[in-house]
Order: sequence, then C-alpha cells, then structure tokens
Amino acid sequence: MNNVVDKNSALLVATLASFLTPFMGSSVNIALPSIGKEFFAMDAVLLSWVATAYLLAAVMFLVPFGKIADIHGRKRFFTYGIVIFTVSSFLSAISTSAIVLIAFRVLQGVGSAMIFGTSMAILTSVFPVGERGKALGITVAAVYLGLSLGPFLGGFLTQHFGWRSIFLITVPLGVIIIGFIPWKL
Repeated sequence: MNNVVDKNSALLVATLASFLTPFMGSSVNIALPSIGKEFFAMDAVLLSWVATAYLLAAVMFLVPFGKIADIHGRKRFFTYGIVIFTVSSFLSAISTSAIVLIAFRVLQGVGSAMIFGTSMAILTSVFPVGERGKALGITVAAVYLGLSLGPFLGGFLTQHFGWRSIFLITVPLGVIIIGFIPWKL
C-alpha cells in the first residue's frame, strides 16, 4: 500500500510541475502587449525576447540537466528546478525594467529545464513498466492542459489584475509543489 501511495504522490508532484511550466510559457504571450506598454523602451524585438528567452534557456539546458540529474540525483535537480522556477517567477513579477524581466525569464527557463529534464525520469523509475504508460499519459495531459489554459487564464489575469499577476499566480503553486517534495517524491 505504501508503494501505491508513493507512486501516486510522485505522479501528483510531477503532474503539477508539468502543468506549471507550459502554462507560464503560453500565458506570457498574451501579456506581451501589456508588458510592452508598461516598459516604454521596449520595441517589438526586445518584447519578443520576453517569451523567447524562456524557451531558449529551457531548450538549451534540458538535455544537459537531464544527464547531470542522472548522475547527481533526479529528486535533487527536480527540487532545484522548482525552487529556481518559483523564485524567478516572483522576481519576474517585480521586475523594474525590460532587461531585468528578460534576465529573470532566462532563469525561469533554466528552472523549467531542470523540471522537465527530471520529472519524466522520476516517473519512469517509480512506476513499473505495466503502469508507466498511464502515469506518463496523465503527466503529458497536464502539459497540454497548461498550454491550453495559459492563453485563457493569462488573458483573464492580465485584463483584470495586470501582467504581473501571471507570474504571481504561479508562486503559490510552486510553493505547494516544493512542500510536497520531501514527503511525496
């Protein structure tokens, strides 16, 4: 029974994290016009770096962090990734300039790479072969749920609470995931 709880707990943590990172990526795209209005010095090229910096960092570090996590511990790197992602989300929300926001988006992408480089590997090590497909399917569904809800919720949050709310809304979820890790993963 304890093994079932451990597997389901790991699935819960990985699923929440797998929702969080694509949600952030897709919701920020909707907020770009509002971000551009607040930071007057942002032209279209600089504004595009707000979204691109995150994706570029995530893609660039995904494979290296996956390999390093295999050597030094997946749970450790998953935890580092959630912490970096959550802290950089908060720092992005309080950014005072376009360049600072882009820098924190790069850091957020690094955290995202740590999360995605380890979460699937953690699930494959926790679930036996016969149950692995279901677990990975649930996690992938969370990825697409984050991608799908990002523009809708990002637009709603930006319209009613400002673009910074997109970053702030991910902080409590990140803290919840961090709280689950010692006991659930």
